[in-house]
Amino acid sequence: MTTREAVADKPSVWLKLAHGSGAAAFGIKNGGFDYFLLLFYGTVVGLEPGLVGLAILIALVVDAISDPLVGYWSDNLRSRWGRRHPFMYAAALPVSLSYFLLWNPPDWGQAGLFLYLTALAVLIRTFITFYETPSSALIPELTADYDERTSMQAYRLLFGWSGGTVMSIVVFGFLFTGPLGMRDPEAYAQYGIIASVLIFATIMISALGTHSRIPHLHRPVARGERFSIGRIFREMIETLSEKSFLALFVATVLFAIATGLSAALAFLILNYFWGFSEFQIFIWTCSVLFSAVIGFLIAPWATRKLGKKRATIVLGLLAFTIQPSPVLLRLAGLMPENGDPLLFPLVLGINVIDLALIIAVQAVAYSMIADLVEANQVRTGRRSEGVYYAAMTFTRKTTQGFGVLAAGLILSLIDFPEGADPASVDPDILWRLGASYAPALLILWLSALFFIARYRIDKGMHEENLRRLADAEKSASA
Repeated sequence: MTTREAVADKPSVWLKLAHGSGAAAFGIKNGGFDYFLLLFYGTVVGLEPGLVGLAILIALVVDAISDPLVGYWSDNLRSRWGRRHPFMYAAALPVSLSYFLLWNPPDWGQAGLFLYLTALAVLIRTFITFYETPSSALIPELTADYDERTSMQAYRLLFGWSGGTVMSIVVFGFLFTGPLGMRDPEAYAQYGIIASVLIFATIMISALGTHSRIPHLHRPVARGERFSIGRIFREMIETLSEKSFLALFVATVLFAIATGLSAALAFLILNYFWGFSEFQIFIWTCSVLFSAVIGFLIAPWATRKLGKKRATIVLGLLAFTIQPSPVLLRLAGLMPENGDPLLFPLVLGINVIDLALIIAVQAVAYSMIADLVEANQVRTGRRSEGVYYAAMTFTRKTTQGFGVLAAGLILSLIDFPEGADPASVDPDILWRLGASYAPALLILWLSALFFIARYRIDKGMHEENLRRLADAEKSASA
């Protein structure tokens, strides 16, 4: 597929659906890690919350090494199934099996549980990299169009958020309905079975659904240079030294930490801080589907109207000032009291709008990675989609790393009681929870936008890069 053919290629809706559907696997895994892992291991299994955060942080350190290596490998693999699909097929069974084991821990002490959780966190995050990085790296290959790339990324986020949300609906609507509610170990075991099967199914559906495009995808460029570890790291450093990439990388790390902190404490904030019932939390969880659809529609529209960088900043300023506002207003005594019939619809309505804006920001910001591919190809002669998307996968997985670690530290610092009934928690502890949670989110979000402002590739620069590559191809074939 030449560069000119890529520009003319508009992916069909069916291709977008097939490609995007695989993100449900990442969404299901993320939903479990974000919303249930700290709750399960910290309050049901009995592992100290700080150790849960430390286990995920250790897995994050391993990711820092494995993610770029997997990305580089998928950029340079030569096979009859192309560069990406062998990884996608190979990941399906291992990630599903290891995810099932995560929710069925042995009856060990603190040290044993910590080692068990750490080992499985490393395995799951490594196996999901084998799928998510090559799958995401298909976006720049399936279309070179500036706006279509945002559309494809929006499909991935729609399925990613929906996958995690549907599993949460299953958990709250069916599994947490017993007398123990969110503290029922059997519910988590059943969750592990259902989630593992869905992860396997969505990975295979996406891989098979995009398989027909393999003959049209790019092949590795023959460099004529002997393979070596030094060459791998030299090329990765050269690829990742792009200034616009560095700005986007730091911004997405901050986005992910903020998202992880928010997600890890979400159910504690809803259940303890706001005093919402489990049925209200179930309704709250269902509402995420509406936010995902709204965000899916907003992202391509904002890109067409404003361009990617400006859309990210404008939508981000709206979203990131709205999100902590209800908590800050409660701390100032300006929100209805818990139990007031106005409280739940008010907070829910704010969240639906705010989350839709956050999902749109993610879709636009993540699509900016795709436009770095041609800029790097002009500079180095290599297509390094895998390396760039490995960095993106890494930043998204910091959601469970520093985000969960920060959440665990907050709970430890404020002496939040393990497994306590919401009505029995000291109001001073709840005030400290809100006072730690809201300012931390605001600082992280606004810091991310500061770095987004330093991204330099706009639509005009992208189209110029495509033109230069097309001219180079013509010269080479003449």
